Parts: sequence; structure tokens; C-alpha cells
Amino acid sequence: MTGTAFDITVDVRAATPPYEQIRSQIAAYVDAGLLAAGTRLPTMRALAADLGVATGTVARAYAELEAAGLVTSRRRTGTVVTGGRAAPAEARLHALAADLVVAARASGVDDEGILRIVRAALARAR
Repeated sequence: MTGTAFDITVDVRAATPPYEQIRSQIAAYVDAGLLAAGTRLPTMRALAADLGVATGTVARAYAELEAAGLVTSRRRTGTVVTGGRAAPAEARLHALAADLVVAARASGVDDEGILRIVRAALARAR
């Protein structure tokens, strides 16, 4: 990225797809604290032009970063860093909660039933 304290590079000859190279480099900068929460990333077009890749390549990298919770994209503000990844314990709990929802729905339990189950577990844990 031009105009910043770090660089994103893409090696088109590498076995790793360009979008993944972009995604992993930005994720590493966020995780290392080099891109703080609130930092605006370049527009997709600008970064694509800087790197010599298609805009869709950058769009896919940004979409994956957004799915991982590292950035958020908004029309007026562009793509902004939201922060680092969740702590390992929190990430594990999110995974367990997702597994609970899948198992409950497979058993025919609706959203209210899932919430009742969780509330009952919380009450027993007190």
C-alpha cells in the first residue's frame, strides 16, 4: 500500500492466490497492531491499481477480512479496521455456541427454545 508505514505485495507466480496474499498480509498487520482499529484501508480500486491486480481480487480479500471480523465496509467510510481477532477463549466459545445452534435446530428447537436452554444453563451455573 502506498503512503503507509508498511507494504502489501503480490507475487503472481506464487502458488498462493493473490487475494489470499493480500488477506493474509493485512490480517498480519492487524494482529501485530500495525493497523489499529479505526484505520481506513485504501479503496479496492486504489489498492488493486497499486498492486496490479483486478479490483475483484482486492474485493475478495476485503470480504474475507470482514468475515473474520477484522474490518468492516461501509459506503461512506470505506473499509475500516475493526480490531484484532477475538481472544482464543472467546473464539472457542463462539464456535461452541454455533455448534449448539446447529445441534438445536437439527433437533427441531427454535430460537426461543435455544435461548431458554442457555438461560437455564446460566441459572444452574450461578
